[in-house]
Order: sequence, then structure tokens, then C-alpha cells
Amino acid sequence: MNIVQVDSTNKQVYENLYQGYAAEFSKIIADKPDANGLFTIFPKIEGDVRGFLLYIDEVPAALAAIKDKSDHQFEICDFYVVPYFRKNKVGKSFITCLFKLLLGSWEIKQVAGADHAIAFWRDVVNDYTAGAYIEDKYHDEVWGLVTRQCFKHRDLG
Repeated sequence: MNIVQVDSTNKQVYENLYQGYAAEFSKIIADKPDANGLFTIFPKIEGDVRGFLLYIDEVPAALAAIKDKSDHQFEICDFYVVPYFRKNKVGKSFITCLFKLLLGSWEIKQVAGADHAIAFWRDVVNDYTAGAYIEDKYHDEVWGLVTRQCFKHRDLG
């Protein structure tokens, strides 16, 4: 398992994997591809949004987009594991490494209807924090009503 930050040398890999992620969520968020069959990447990996790629045996297996909201406050914008790699807790291992790398406070949101994502994030955050997190329903300016999990590393024992 190898995690790398997205830069100009691997940005195309991120953009390619993103298409699978966008297609998977297209029905839930009512998104469709453009005339070339491509989904718009949102948010873009620039400014305060960092991208990460997970490679397994030199094959791109997952992506994450993380927004730096302020000093050591992070929001997971996008997270996707290629279906082939959805076994052996690959996604959980990937995000756990990122939590440990960046530390700080975290916010994770799931859109209404993404029940599989809600279940995944509850499991991940509950295990990582040993239950020391807050979950609520929140009205997001972009996505509407979302399920949200929040935790702070300083609150973990």
C-alpha cells in the first residue's frame, strides 16, 4: 500500500479514477456526464483542496480529496475505492493513514441516499475514535441535508 499526494505527475490518474466515483454517485446526486462522457471534477485539486492516491502493487486503487478548512481542520470532500479493491478493509486502511498523517479536526459528510457511504463512514470513524465522535444531520450549502461525522484528535485517548 503506497499513498501519494496528487501533483502534476499523477493528476491524470486522479482524474481518471474520479470518473468511476462520479458515475457511482451520479444517480444519488443527479449528475450526468458532459458531451464527451466525462463528469466534472468537484472540487478540483487546487488551492485548499489536496488530493491523495492509494496504490496497491503499483495499481491505482483509491482516491481522496481533502479540504484544508483552516489550521489543522480538514473536510473529506471525495473518497473512492475502485470496486475491485473493496475487500480486506482497503478503504479503512487508506483513510486511517490519512487521519494519522494530518491529525487535527475532521468533518466527513454523506449526501442523502448514500446509505452505503453512511455505513462505511460510521464504521471507520467509530473504530478510529473508539466512539469519541459526533454525528448529526446538517444542511450543507451545496449538497442539502447530509449526515455528518466530526472528531478531533485532541479528544482521542
